[in-house]
Amino acid sequence: MNFQVMKKSIIILLNVISLSFLNAQYSTDIQEQFQQEEKVAILIQLENQESKPNTKGLLKEEKAFIMFDYLQEQARVTQGPLLSYLDSQNIHYQAFWVSNAIAATVTYEQYEYIKTNFNPASMGWDQAIMVSSVRESSGTRMEPEWGIQMINADLVWEMGIKGQGVVMAGQDTGYDFENSLILPRYRGYNDGVYDHNHNWHDAIREINPLHGDTLIDENTNPCGLDLDMPCDDHGHGTHTMGTMVGEDSENLIGVAPEASWIACRNMERGYGSPSTYLECYQFFLAPTDIEGNNPDPSKAPHVINNSWSCPVMEGCNLDNFHVLEEAVNNLVQAGTVVVVSAGNSGSSNCSSINTPSAIFQESFTVGATAINDSITGFSSIGPVAVDESNRMKPDVVAPGAGIRSIHLNDEFRTWSGTSMAGPHVAGAVALLIAANPNLAGDVTTIRDILTISAVKKTGDLDCWNAAADALPNHIYGHGRIDVFEAVNIALTLSNTENSFEDNTVLVRPNPAYDQVQFSCKDNILRIQITDASGQSIRTIKDIDQGIIQVPLLDYLPGIYFYELHTKTDIFTGKLVKW
Repeated sequence: MNFQVMKKSIIILLNVISLSFLNAQYSTDIQEQFQQEEKVAILIQLENQESKPNTKGLLKEEKAFIMFDYLQEQARVTQGPLLSYLDSQNIHYQAFWVSNAIAATVTYEQYEYIKTNFNPASMGWDQAIMVSSVRESSGTRMEPEWGIQMINADLVWEMGIKGQGVVMAGQDTGYDFENSLILPRYRGYNDGVYDHNHNWHDAIREINPLHGDTLIDENTNPCGLDLDMPCDDHGHGTHTMGTMVGEDSENLIGVAPEASWIACRNMERGYGSPSTYLECYQFFLAPTDIEGNNPDPSKAPHVINNSWSCPVMEGCNLDNFHVLEEAVNNLVQAGTVVVVSAGNSGSSNCSSINTPSAIFQESFTVGATAINDSITGFSSIGPVAVDESNRMKPDVVAPGAGIRSIHLNDEFRTWSGTSMAGPHVAGAVALLIAANPNLAGDVTTIRDILTISAVKKTGDLDCWNAAADALPNHIYGHGRIDVFEAVNIALTLSNTENSFEDNTVLVRPNPAYDQVQFSCKDNILRIQITDASGQSIRTIKDIDQGIIQVPLLDYLPGIYFYELHTKTDIFTGKLVKW
């Protein structure tokens, strides 16, 4: 069976419930929900009053603090009147700043009053859904798992690069943090001493009624609620973390085994909701202590793995997609890569990537390949039609079928799903940053490197106006990741968004696709571009200005070298064309 906590497919071979079946039973209309229930859990989003600050070119920590201050201030000035009303009505609520949203449980009359008097951007249903079970396997291996070898992560290890200094994060069903394959890499563990502050958050505070039980015991909820230390009540989260960082002397299962990790639980035994996902996103932008206080953007992770989705039955629909999208956008602008699994609704169904957060532009969306390096039958494909954007997704693909990793109680399981592919890509991000720390916070360049270096692949299912043999395409995106090639590109980059030779010469973007901008504190007189063999490709003379745009569409993808002349200096560097 397939265990992407993305929850929804009826791929018969995987024995999971179909999305179309689920959609038929759960209406997106809040009005209909009020006909069935006296009170309904909703998510209210408000509009920010000021435009976002520009964080481009800043260091990761600077980006995180600037976005944190901006988002908190916007929530403060816009949420006040609505919160006063909720307090006056004794309505239980939870306020968020990461997407300027408020989760509340209201009557129909209160819902109408809020809609009429507070001009919300959206009001969506806040509901929950269950994940699937798994296929089991055990034993030990003395060599890297096949997925690690397929993306050439083991070749990167031979370079001495294993994720050192990088912080990864996951929001999922929780994490069995004392499992010996991942415990040493938990940021809250140091030589037998635990500190869960700023390293763990639990967004689950109640038993979900969809379980049909209320007791908290080992036969129902094995972890409990509002936990002050990591726990996994399902096993899915532990499995994904194993693929990111897991390792011991006999089991080489993690892509970046020397990266650190932090975590957030967003589902109770597999049931999540828009507000629990949102709460974890908020924690990752500015991790808090166990009491939920003292948020600290400097402790934000470099990359987040999201092996889940928010379908219609959870309350996500066209009216409120932008609640989670805004959270993703803000995290990216704060310098964190947001990796999202594409879903398991099938590669024979056009536009089966149809749920948040996989559908968003700023999400780095990942499909799944099998051991034969072709798309799996369960992996969802694009283009994204649910929001009428026709956005090209996925961005890349990675191994996701028959992935062996850790489970609960020191067991191992072999699972399949795009949930298993996403952690490979999150691990690849960690290896890139470990190879070139200047990439930390430079989300655009990291994504560009992974797409440029990917093994190009095409399919045979054209969808709407999208051709399967195009590059990129709606089946494989830019291709299957090759982190060894990606790291080699990263190592060539002296100029990234965050590191520019003391700001004497700026080359942006780098890697570049259609054009690149050279800028210098002194006027540029001449630029010569050569290919990797030293052959001159282009010479631009008599410039005599500080900034110049150079078109690149006629250049083949690859590594080039530039020589830039001013009146007093000559600057050289590398330029990557994708």
